[in-house]
Amino acid sequence: MTTRTTARATALAATGLLLTACGSGTGEPAKPSFEGRGPITYVAGKDTTGTVQPMLDRWNKAHPKEKVTFIQLPTDADAQRQQMIQNAETKSDAYTVLSLDVVWTSEFAAHRWIEQLPQKRFPLGKMLKPVVETSRYRGGLYAVPSSSDGGMLYYRTDLLRKAGVTRPPATWGEMTAACAKVKRLPEAKGMSCYAGQFQKYEGLTVNFAEAVHSAGGRVTDANGTPDVDTPEAKKGLDFLVGSFEDGTIPKEAVTYQEEDGRQAFQAGKLVFLRNWPYMYSLAQKSGVEGKFAVAPLPGLNGPGSSSLGGHNMAVSTSARNKATALDFIEFMTSEENTGTFLRDASLAPPYASLYDDKALVGQYPYLPVLKESILRAVPRPRVVPYGDVTSAVQQETYAALNGEKSSARALKDLQKALRKAVAR
Repeated sequence: MTTRTTARATALAATGLLLTACGSGTGEPAKPSFEGRGPITYVAGKDTTGTVQPMLDRWNKAHPKEKVTFIQLPTDADAQRQQMIQNAETKSDAYTVLSLDVVWTSEFAAHRWIEQLPQKRFPLGKMLKPVVETSRYRGGLYAVPSSSDGGMLYYRTDLLRKAGVTRPPATWGEMTAACAKVKRLPEAKGMSCYAGQFQKYEGLTVNFAEAVHSAGGRVTDANGTPDVDTPEAKKGLDFLVGSFEDGTIPKEAVTYQEEDGRQAFQAGKLVFLRNWPYMYSLAQKSGVEGKFAVAPLPGLNGPGSSSLGGHNMAVSTSARNKATALDFIEFMTSEENTGTFLRDASLAPPYASLYDDKALVGQYPYLPVLKESILRAVPRPRVVPYGDVTSAVQQETYAALNGEKSSARALKDLQKALRKAVAR
């Protein structure tokens, strides 16, 4: 990652870097007044589902004097964050409503790049609690959940069935054993066992954290203190490193982002894939339609833990027409419209009721698995200098996966880098 926030983070050190430093404090900004109506922009990563613009068209038809223009950023989360920060630092009004990765909320709020929102405007009590917590900073609401995300294990039901495997794997060992049976089938010739997201970008931080948590370790403690140089964390990283070495994970997966893995799975190159729920509806329209299902992520000794994903909608401090922006966020994050995104794009909704809707579960059988994944999910480090933290994780994990460092060396170096990052 090229963007660094250390100088700004230093200025915040006196009031506490961590999200867990609660309370209003003495240096909090005055609550903003949301005034001004007129055209706004909505800024998010590239819409690979094709469902965002139709929703914006609905808004624009009903609000002809307050139209929303969709600004699509790259699919790479790090590039999205970098462009949003550049816009904020120049105090440009080009960006109005931001779609933030859930782990960016504290950083953007601490630097006052986004406004504190009026909590009473939004039905937060109807949303899953872990999801709502990602939108808060120092007791205030700085964003509204528009979608959540939990990693799931996609697997080929047809091939497991033919190989005599009666249930999806709950552990890494079971997954490896099941894959070995599948690969003995003639129709599985040339297939690889497993992949996730292992290119050097935010997805690598997600997959590393999941491996560590699924082996009983942690990246930081509840206060944000680094705690990654442990035997438990090493078991998690060893699983990833060893899987690349023995071919369980194909060598080319070191270049995979979400879309690369999805395309490989749909092309019949993978038996198992770790990915987000957005992929489900797309895979149903591909050559593996009716041949796959999802399960919780496996772990060392039992079901693993996903990293908590998703996006929150926030208002840029430098934006104009903030009254329109607030109404637009209310529109996009409503139970009705997040339900539409669920039905049309498999995006995990923030509302608890949608996971228990019998009609929706009938249409999307993965919903119970997804809800459990979100409730069991572990947040990535919720610290203000998140850019430096994720950069360090990516650097050291990538070095281990490529054989440049041992797992033990990479974790020692990572512990040192994380301590330096959060101490600034």
